[in-house]
Amino acid sequence: MSPVFIRKVTLRHFKSIETCAVELAPLSILVGANGSGKSNFVDALCFVRDALRESLDYAFRHRGGIVEVRRRSGGHPTHIGIRLDFVLGECAGHYAFEIKALRNGGYEVRREQCRFTGDGTSHDFNVESGVVTHCSVTPHPVAVKDRLYLVNASGLPQFRAVYDALKMMGFYNLNPNLLRDLQEPDEGILLEKYGGNLASVIARIERTGDGRLQRVSEYLTRVAPGVHGFKFKAIGPKHSLEFRQDVEGQAHPWNFWSSNMSDGTLRALGVLMAVFQRDRDARVSLVAIEEPEAALHPAAARVLLDSLIESSAHVQILLTSHSADMLDRDEVQAGNLLAVDNVKGVTRIGAVDDSAREALRQNLLTAGELLRQGQLAPDPKLFKNPVSQTELFA
Repeated sequence: MSPVFIRKVTLRHFKSIETCAVELAPLSILVGANGSGKSNFVDALCFVRDALRESLDYAFRHRGGIVEVRRRSGGHPTHIGIRLDFVLGECAGHYAFEIKALRNGGYEVRREQCRFTGDGTSHDFNVESGVVTHCSVTPHPVAVKDRLYLVNASGLPQFRAVYDALKMMGFYNLNPNLLRDLQEPDEGILLEKYGGNLASVIARIERTGDGRLQRVSEYLTRVAPGVHGFKFKAIGPKHSLEFRQDVEGQAHPWNFWSSNMSDGTLRALGVLMAVFQRDRDARVSLVAIEEPEAALHPAAARVLLDSLIESSAHVQILLTSHSADMLDRDEVQAGNLLAVDNVKGVTRIGAVDDSAREALRQNLLTAGELLRQGQLAPDPKLFKNPVSQTELFA
């Protein structure tokens, strides 16, 4: 079964992105200069997760309000649009919504739609300004203008799987200080964005005994030579990790607390756990990681990419990167790349242009070499026809 959950992402007026419609692979890598808008694309997906997992109000407040989320331009666009085309088991469909900005920082969900077919079934709903105009399931819950209807519809068995999958997307910008500190315990079902529950996630996976931690340990040793494993430790009411590491002049590795480990080692472990956390209980649908190569030696970054390629056979992975060293791999092909640039404050995202695609196809250059030469740019043909408002719900 393909690990792809989100097949296509369509955006309108989200932060610096005017419009985009891009397809995602099992492993997709957003490449571009700092400030080009890579993180804004990832945040659009995170916005959906936050609005469903917490609330729409939380998703806006967490980002500084709708003024900071709505794209700024001379035309003052008032509608934010997001559409996610997905594959879920034997079903395929889309979930889309459009949010209208009101005066004084207010907003309303102007339209929301979910539609999927497959496995001998078909279900959908359509909501306009707080009114359910159609729902394939009756009776159905009421809608309100300032909340996403899918939260209410998740009480219906027919829509629960879509809600759960969107809610279980994981987004990561790992903070070594949080990974290093003593951590509050939790269920460890989903690794938190900054890694503040890493020890709990490891404790849960330890209990499964399915060998994943051994695979993580093998990769970590390749990324950080001298580190020979790690394990969960409870310290009173807190959680921590203990590592085994070589010490000069000693015949056997010594034990060290996470507080003694380097930023690079801790970030690498966090990245590995993010992509290996998926199992029967933690049904993580997509893992997005900001600059997984940060604080790593170039050779270690390439090893980390090995783990991401392996994991992408089981869970969909989305990365941001501007590391040419990490992309110096023949396995990274045009279908894995989304080029990002910024023209007069507007982010453009799309597949790489024809010349880069052909160079990769013929193995003339690696993606890393193309990036060093400034030859990874979005195909300009993709921007001749911006995404229209009606395409969100087509």
